[in-house]
Amino acid sequence: MKRIIYILVLLFIGLAVGEQTIAKPKKRRAKAKVTAVSKKKKKATSRKSSRKAATKPAPKPAPEPMYDADGDEINPYLQCEDTCGHVHGIDLSHYQGQVFWETVGENTKMAYVYLKATEGGDRIDSYFERNIDLAHRYGLKVGSYHFYRPKTPQETQLRNFMTQCLPGEQDLIPMVDVETTASLSTEEFCDSLMKFLGLMEVAYRQKPLVYTYRNFYNKHLVGRLDDYQLMIAMYTDEEPELADGRDYTLWQYTAKGRIVGVNGYVDKSRFMGRHGLREIRYRH
Repeated sequence: MKRIIYILVLLFIGLAVGEQTIAKPKKRRAKAKVTAVSKKKKKATSRKSSRKAATKPAPKPAPEPMYDADGDEINPYLQCEDTCGHVHGIDLSHYQGQVFWETVGENTKMAYVYLKATEGGDRIDSYFERNIDLAHRYGLKVGSYHFYRPKTPQETQLRNFMTQCLPGEQDLIPMVDVETTASLSTEEFCDSLMKFLGLMEVAYRQKPLVYTYRNFYNKHLVGRLDDYQLMIAMYTDEEPELADGRDYTLWQYTAKGRIVGVNGYVDKSRFMGRHGLREIRYRH
């Protein structure tokens, strides 16, 4: 009888030890689960950190040294190369790449900006949407321009421009950039251009501003644009004179301007005489 009891005790002890041995792996798996979850949390935290790092604004570019004709270094923080007694502005396109608009907006002499929206019948400037949004956000008066291609159907060009130049986003009247005749005769070119300007006026209910170079105007456009305001480009110290002696609203005086917030060169312009922003405001 004692032997039977002894055997039963041994069996009971053996079963108890076996249960404890089997239970231990369960605890380990539970720990392994917690470890896996913590690893996932770490990975998620790491991804969040990397996303935060990716969304941080890029550092503002240090301006490259600039030199005048005598080799003397120019102050890169100059607000305008021409007399600062006028209202100045800039025009930009994808050629300037990423612009640091917060810095540009701090430049009190840069009151307005014309942004390239489109060219010809199907080209859209890749930076236009970003530029117009941020230019508004940092306080500049904004207008949009179209680079005119004389041989492309005018209606096609207008449709292209209207997809980008939305009236609700405009502070300034639209501008048409006129730089080439595309080998057309002066008469053919002028007929093409005047048709396009007429379509623009109907679409936006106001006459566009016309941008061109002094020499181009004197060769092809004398007497043709009397009803339009002009921005004339000529990169000299002296103010441009047009062959017909007519008045113009804006002078683009340099294609090699510098401004903190823009990498590389930038076109700069200013109002002439008593002309001012009120004359080119978009009438909503």
